[in-house]
Amino acid sequence: MTNELIEKSKKYLWLPFTQMKDYDEHPFIVESGKGIKVKDIEGKEYYDGYSSLWLNVHGHRKHELDEAIRKQLDKIAHSTLLGMTNVPATELAEKLIEISPEKLTRVFYSDSGAEAMEIALKMAYQYWMNIGREEKQKFIAMKNGYHGDTIGAVSIGSIDLYHQVYGPLMFESFKAPIPYVYRSKSGDPEQCRGECLAILEQLLIEHHQEIAALTIESMVQGAGGMIVMPEGFLAGVRELCTKYSVLMIVDEVATGFGRTGKMFACEHEGVQPDLMAIGKGITGGYLPIAATLTTEDIYQAFYDDYEKRKTLFHGHSYTGNQLGCAVAIENISLFQSENIIEEVAKKAEYLKLLFEQELASLPHVGDIRQLGLMCGIELVYSKETKEPFSTNKRVGYQATLKMRELGMLTRPLGDVIVFMPPLVSTKEELKAMVTIMKEAIVEVTNEVTGVEA
Repeated sequence: MTNELIEKSKKYLWLPFTQMKDYDEHPFIVESGKGIKVKDIEGKEYYDGYSSLWLNVHGHRKHELDEAIRKQLDKIAHSTLLGMTNVPATELAEKLIEISPEKLTRVFYSDSGAEAMEIALKMAYQYWMNIGREEKQKFIAMKNGYHGDTIGAVSIGSIDLYHQVYGPLMFESFKAPIPYVYRSKSGDPEQCRGECLAILEQLLIEHHQEIAALTIESMVQGAGGMIVMPEGFLAGVRELCTKYSVLMIVDEVATGFGRTGKMFACEHEGVQPDLMAIGKGITGGYLPIAATLTTEDIYQAFYDDYEKRKTLFHGHSYTGNQLGCAVAIENISLFQSENIIEEVAKKAEYLKLLFEQELASLPHVGDIRQLGLMCGIELVYSKETKEPFSTNKRVGYQATLKMRELGMLTRPLGDVIVFMPPLVSTKEELKAMVTIMKEAIVEVTNEVTGVEA
């Protein structure tokens, strides 16, 4: 049966963000999960070192979340949200507003983080149209940014590897730099922050009259390499958006729901976005629910008689699905009853210490970036010069394959190792996972550089 399933997976599936030739050489099928581990079809267990792509909160088969779905199944699995609502969607909306930045008062549901960003773009664009400012039609995106894979999300993305091939399909957006301190000339956080904010302000001075909104990941650029913004940058962007009358769209899809040690990462700097996209952790990693939150001012710009043509014409079949909303409500309850946010802050300090003790001194670990339990370990050929490994060596990929062999799952971003464990991981489990990372990094980098173990 095992071999048969593997052959079926090779024959019929086309996996996301996967070169299928790689998969054919290293096939892998998950059979079950419990706590922070998953099990493959051969019965081997693995730590879920990237929270099943950054979204698992409480581990797998969390009893309370399982029960929330079962209870909802006894009532109804799904009904449309077009022109009506349902009980869980209504109750969840109230809870989301309660835990979000205070200026956000309205919830628009969707199915994925990319769609939540698409909706934010459409809201921002139409907002200015609805209030008679038709000239404001363009967007500012951050270099090295990623917001998903739909065409609108790609258009405000800026990672050539993912986005360049689709250039003819994309609308043009202005690009502003992000402070990548490790790769900056000065290596100084304050100088790097100041330079990037100055460039952004000059862009706004020249083009603010035609710009509808700026899009930015909150505090950490995820897919761009786990790049943690220096203190004050996100708040500085907020100030500039306000100064030049540009809406600020904050992407909290990866950073939200406790991942960085706050419920939402923008709380680290007291930033109040005009629109905020959320997803991933919203259901504890169980079902595909996402949402776009926005201010009352933006909502009211769409509120009018139908004949005025101000309606937001957007919606999908499973928007506001009852099963997803029910489990999301229970997920938020668990954050409160189990003190998840406070626990993440404590575990983050312990993890920082682990990194310093176990990884920082390794000869090919160039930089360790961390905010809460959102971490990236950048591997380099030369620690002194920061020279990267040759891309054809695929050091990050090889290291994660070795980690899989040793009992932990994650995926690299180039030569940046992603470490984003479930938020409920214990200190003992964090230590075990860091030990696996260390062994894999040492073995693979020694092999690539010709150093004998």
